[in-house]
Amino acid sequence: MNFFRGVISGQAAGPQPSGAETIQKLCDRVASSTLLEDRRDAVRALKSLSKKYRMEVGTQAMDHLINILQTDRSDSEILGYALDTLYNVICNDEEEEQDESEDESAQKQADDLGLQFTDTFIQDPEHVTLLLTLLEEFDFHVRWPGVKLLTALLKNQGPQIQGIILVSPMGVSRLMDLLADSREVIRNDGLLLLQQLTKSNAAIQKIVAFENAFERLLDIITEEGSSDGGIVVEDCLLLLLNLLKNNSSNQNFFKEGSYIQRMKPWFEVGDDNSGWSAQKVTNLHLMLQLVRVMVSPVNSPGATASCQKSMFQCGLLQQLCTILMATGVPADILTETINTVSEVIRGSQVNQDYFASVNAPSNPPRPAIVVLLMSMVNERQPFVLRCAVLYCFQCFLYKNQKGQGEIVATLLPSTIDANSISAGQLLCGGLFSADSLSNWCAAVALAHALQDNLTQKEQLLRVQLATSLGKPPVSLLQQCTNILSQGDKIVRRGSKVQTRVGLLMLLCTWISNCPIAVTHFLHNQENVPFLTAQISENLGEDERLVQGLCALLLGICIYYNDNSLENYTKEKLKQLIEKRIGKENFVEKLGFITKHELYSRAAQKPQPVFPSPEQMLFDHEFTKLVKELEGVITKAVHKSSEEEKKEEEVKKTLEQHDNIVTQYKELIREQDAQLQELKEQVASMTSQNEQLQATITQQQSQIQQHKDQYNILKLKLAKENQGQSNSQGDGSQVNGLQTEELTQLREEVEELRKQHSLLQTQLGDKDALISSLKSGAAQTAEGPAGGSDNTELLQELEALRSQVQSQSTEIGQLKMERQDLLRRAEVGSSDTLPSSDSSLDAAKMAELESRLGAQTSEMERLKAEVKNLSESRAELEKHLDSTTSTVAILQTEKEKLQTDVQESKKEQDDLLMLLADQDQKITSLKKRLKELGETLDCDPFLAGGR
Repeated sequence: MNFFRGVISGQAAGPQPSGAETIQKLCDRVASSTLLEDRRDAVRALKSLSKKYRMEVGTQAMDHLINILQTDRSDSEILGYALDTLYNVICNDEEEEQDESEDESAQKQADDLGLQFTDTFIQDPEHVTLLLTLLEEFDFHVRWPGVKLLTALLKNQGPQIQGIILVSPMGVSRLMDLLADSREVIRNDGLLLLQQLTKSNAAIQKIVAFENAFERLLDIITEEGSSDGGIVVEDCLLLLLNLLKNNSSNQNFFKEGSYIQRMKPWFEVGDDNSGWSAQKVTNLHLMLQLVRVMVSPVNSPGATASCQKSMFQCGLLQQLCTILMATGVPADILTETINTVSEVIRGSQVNQDYFASVNAPSNPPRPAIVVLLMSMVNERQPFVLRCAVLYCFQCFLYKNQKGQGEIVATLLPSTIDANSISAGQLLCGGLFSADSLSNWCAAVALAHALQDNLTQKEQLLRVQLATSLGKPPVSLLQQCTNILSQGDKIVRRGSKVQTRVGLLMLLCTWISNCPIAVTHFLHNQENVPFLTAQISENLGEDERLVQGLCALLLGICIYYNDNSLENYTKEKLKQLIEKRIGKENFVEKLGFITKHELYSRAAQKPQPVFPSPEQMLFDHEFTKLVKELEGVITKAVHKSSEEEKKEEEVKKTLEQHDNIVTQYKELIREQDAQLQELKEQVASMTSQNEQLQATITQQQSQIQQHKDQYNILKLKLAKENQGQSNSQGDGSQVNGLQTEELTQLREEVEELRKQHSLLQTQLGDKDALISSLKSGAAQTAEGPAGGSDNTELLQELEALRSQVQSQSTEIGQLKMERQDLLRRAEVGSSDTLPSSDSSLDAAKMAELESRLGAQTSEMERLKAEVKNLSESRAELEKHLDSTTSTVAILQTEKEKLQTDVQESKKEQDDLLMLLADQDQKITSLKKRLKELGETLDCDPFLAGGR
């Protein structure tokens, strides 16, 4: 213990050991001490020496410190000392502070030392897993140094640590819990840790995002005061940028979670914008970058359009436009706001229309576009601000033919207002000003007003400019070429390359794919000689780009020439090139454009970002045009007149073929539309039929229900009538026998009479048979064989007599029953009325009669209802019959349409046969062209369609 006190207090006791010896002894104490207090003091001593003797502590104590983390988990104090010591050894921040005055080699050595110890620590991935486990400890002295240590490891060996954390169970989730820590120090360092963790790792970025990171970070930003917050807001914004930049999955999750709406309050800037703090500028700059990440042109078009729509609907675009027009906003924030608004409106018609309606708070109010263009053509404004305004104008016109028409309209004579400044006037003023940067910006801006818009290219030919008093006005096209030719003389005295490049890009964009503009350009007799002179000269390195653009412009005049000017047909221009320049020389000069060092930089992204104004030469959209035209112009220049004629024939054939195909396509579309319409009608009729069938089924079920109710009521009425007849007592009975029974008895008596008469007849027949048998017996009594026969006959006779006797007895009984029944019937008929009059009460009879009348009326009502239902059923059956006939008609029409479709398919087959014939003709024409030495790299029909 005295040794530890000596090390900590710094008291000298005898000869002082060296640093390495002291550290070795402390490491031995850590490894061999059995008391926790001794180990704790030794680790504390190592911590105090770890900054001064970083190499020694890292080399000798690393394994012992890791062992402490594994074995002494119960003591938070020793864990904290061990983690702090490891942090001091691995982290390079402290070394950077101490070595500010040292040379770069010493600093590099310190960085290499931290990297070396980091590699030692992560040789076993379990060490990182152990560190993640320690972060679950709530004790401040363990959790905070653990966060700092893991951050240092990520700074030194980010990809390796990210891989270990990614495969560790719940590794990212443990780190996300740091954001929920109530201690701000741990939460803030947790933000720094997550920043390092999410760098360039899309998998971890997705996991962090789905661990509810967006919600937590936005809550922290709101709690800290949004744009007015401190460094914590900046850290949250940096982490959000890590999660969203170049990560389409997280961007979609951010949009679907309605987090874009929560960004709007960030940009609510008050009227008093004086005294912006540096932290507020930084925060707002990062917030604007976050908006730009969501609508960046490098994102997929669908995702960008969806975010643009959300930003307009939630009012975020309106809020940004408010900052744009506000006063007192710092220049860098204004510049970034302009860039942000640019990308929010780029390619979105709704957002572009809204931006066109924004007015600046001036007197009189001016459109925001006019105010921004005033800044762009003002050479006193900062360069980055002018670039931002140009980008905003380009984005406003991107895929916006309506906006292009509005800009060009401000240049036309019929719409010019002398009392107000328009966008067209500002562009013309910048185009012809003395500032070359204004010339370039105005030329590029005007070129974007013509991009992919043939109508506006033709409209711009109408623009007339007044050059000076007493001279007639000249067209804008002529004035541009005049400046080019005059600029050639000025270039000899000063640097006007930027102006000429801008004008040449404008002219190339203007006349490309516009034969009328080509004719207007060639109509000036000075233009072609000027271009050929520029191309043929051997100028310096700076003039090569101008020569390449002149070659491109002349090539466009050849490729899009409609041969309307006799002196400048395609063939004559090619002959002129061959004589004055040479085809190979022309192609070489044309290649100067794409070989320029600034060309590839401009082709990378739409935003014009240049280190200095002198490097501002190429526009992004113009690089696309060059890429599209360079090859076809080269081919057009090398073609001979015969090849041109053959190609024209091929083009005409292809055009005819295309017209035929177009006609058939239109016919097929019309037939498809008719077929679709009839299918919809059939579907509608079918649905109506199904509805009617359902209605009929429903009504039939109702009718059946009414029938059942009627039968039930009928049975009920019959029972009630039976009850009333039973209640009348003896009046409806005869000696216990009802009237129906009496009728039945009379019928039985009548039947018995018939049986009696039948039996009498049978009896007479038997008597006659007996008499005949007696006479036969007397005659055959003497014969020997007649004895047996006589005996049999006598037996048969006795049997007949017994049968006759039994039948006589039965007849007597029947007669007696008949007489009894007749007597009973006569007695009943004579006693019915007196007995009923004596037994029934008059009031009871009246009540029964009223009930009987009610039942009768109810029965009549039910009969009427059944009749009505029968009538409605008949009507429904008629309606069903009519619907069935309609369906039959539709079925007939459907069959007819199917027949038409079959005929159409036959016509299509004929068309395919025709196309095959045409393809064979085209193939033969291509072979003829190849035989003539022409190489077809692309479809001549496609080339001719441009």
